[in-house]
Amino acid sequence: MDLSHPTVHPVGDHHAADLEEGPITLLNMKDLPGTPGTLGGLVLRMGQFLFAAASIVVMVTGAEFVNYTAFCYLVAAMALQFLWSFILAILDLYALLIKRGLHNSVLLSLFVVGDWVTATLSLAAACSAAGVTVLFDNDLSYCDQIHCHRYQLSAAMAFLSWLLVGISSLLTFWLLASE
Repeated sequence: MDLSHPTVHPVGDHHAADLEEGPITLLNMKDLPGTPGTLGGLVLRMGQFLFAAASIVVMVTGAEFVNYTAFCYLVAAMALQFLWSFILAILDLYALLIKRGLHNSVLLSLFVVGDWVTATLSLAAACSAAGVTVLFDNDLSYCDQIHCHRYQLSAAMAFLSWLLVGISSLLTFWLLASE
């Protein structure tokens, strides 16, 4: 079993001697689960917009959230995250239905930049809302009077949405860099 070869073969150009040793498994970046146009990408986008929607619903069911800027910012950032992820989930679904990938470099660049923008806004909003709830709960003992658990749950949902956006943006950036 000779592991070194005197010649370099381009990817996809396998000689008969190479195939006799056994099949060579090459991981193509376009086949990586979670990239745009794949079932994994659709699942990530659905998780993003579902967690963003849950964060919004949980936050706005509390009547006093409009009195706090951090909570209003969380609702606005999650609304943007919801719209962005929902549109990309529809694109992923379309790509799956027509059985074609979304691997155009211009389109991937748009996805990466959009993911970075929404991820930054989502993380900032989740951190600010979590900081205010920690302030209310630990320092001011103000949670008895308002719905702190609801606000904490909303911030947790925003963090989960941000985590999924981060995964999507890294996978898309990796795919873009490999093209």
